[in-house]
Order: sequence, then structure tokens, then C-alpha cells
Amino acid sequence: MTVRDTTPADATAVYRLLTGFATSHRPDRTVFDDVTFPRIIEAAAAGRAEFLLAEHDSRVIGYLLALRLPTLFAGGTVLELLELTVDAAVRGRGTGSALIRAAQSRARAAKDIEVTVPTRRAADFYRGLGFHETAAYLKWSTT
Repeated sequence: MTVRDTTPADATAVYRLLTGFATSHRPDRTVFDDVTFPRIIEAAAAGRAEFLLAEHDSRVIGYLLALRLPTLFAGGTVLELLELTVDAAVRGRGTGSALIRAAQSRARAAKDIEVTVPTRRAADFYRGLGFHETAAYLKWSTT
């Protein structure tokens, strides 16, 4: 398995994984192709995000999306992990952990202050990778 940066050519593979991941929003392929995917590719190229893929035998089996946010409270940037998904057929084989370790390595290289992840369902997974709980995550929907 390899972990690498996502490229524009990966759109179909990422969308396939996204449709199995999204729980609170239903992905729209047109919006994905025309707006969100290109913006995230651009943000990653500019260093404002980490958008990583895991591949096995030239097949995309997982992705990670994290945004780099400037903060006042931390005195620098925080890398906030927003999406991590692995193809259901290969879960439990270290793909998610490899993506997290790659993001942690990039956070160190970018001198981010911390890596955060809002989660409820996967807290034990992240604890196993050295994360600890510090706050509750609340949201307000505009729709």
C-alpha cells in the first residue's frame, strides 16, 4: 500500500469512496466535480489542506482530507482532519492508520501546532493513534 497526494485524475475514485462515507449529507456529483473537488485540490496545492490517498495495486482504497487552519489560541496552524474513509472491503488492515500517520508527518513538517479530529463514532480508533479527547464538537446547520 502507498499513500500519496490526490490529483485531479482521482476524482472518480474519491467520489466512489465519498458515497460510502457521507452520513449527514448526500454527495452531489455535479457539485463535487465543478466546485468542491477542484477547490480542495487547489487548497492542498497551496498548503492549506492535506488531501491524501491510499492505493493498493493501483486501486484507490482510502482517502483523508484535513484543512490547515490559522489560529490565535494555538499560536499557529492546526490541521483539522475532516474526512477519513477506507473501502469497506479492506477496512481493519491498517489503511486508515497509514493515512493518519502520513497526515501527522506532514503536520510536523508544516510546523502545525496540533492535529485535531471531530468524531464520535471513531474515537477509539483515534485514541489508538495517540489522540486524546479535549472538547465536544457542536455544529449548527444552515439548512
